[in-house]
Amino acid sequence: MSNFTIDIEKQLSKLGKDIQQFVEKIAPAETANGHFSPDCDITESSSTFSVMMDLPGMKKKQIKIELKDRVMTVSGERELYLEDGEKRKKAERKFGSFSRSFAIPQSADESSISATFSNGVLHISLNKTGEEDEESSKSIPIS
Repeated sequence: MSNFTIDIEKQLSKLGKDIQQFVEKIAPAETANGHFSPDCDITESSSTFSVMMDLPGMKKKQIKIELKDRVMTVSGERELYLEDGEKRKKAERKFGSFSRSFAIPQSADESSISATFSNGVLHISLNKTGEEDEESSKSIPIS
């Protein structure tokens, strides 16, 4: 390997570290209240739309699902539990309040919404109305 290649690799490594430090100053990895943003999957079958959201360590009573103007919002708060005298030495598990919103397609029947919560996974299901979602079939010309 030439000295030029080694020098470029060192410079790129230093640049990467500088960018990481800059980002951590602007947006710290952890705020005072923590930050929890649960992962979710959205699936569609011929008859239903489904949302599966990972909410490990939470209970049903900590989760709220609201539906307004064809927007479904799932919110809640994952709490941090420490015993008296304990303090965190390393923090990788996220906590805090969260809110995720999802637009409900026109082809979904809002009245059919149902939700179950088991083993830390929230499963929300909506039946389809059988009508095509006209918005999804629009063709956009490219100029």
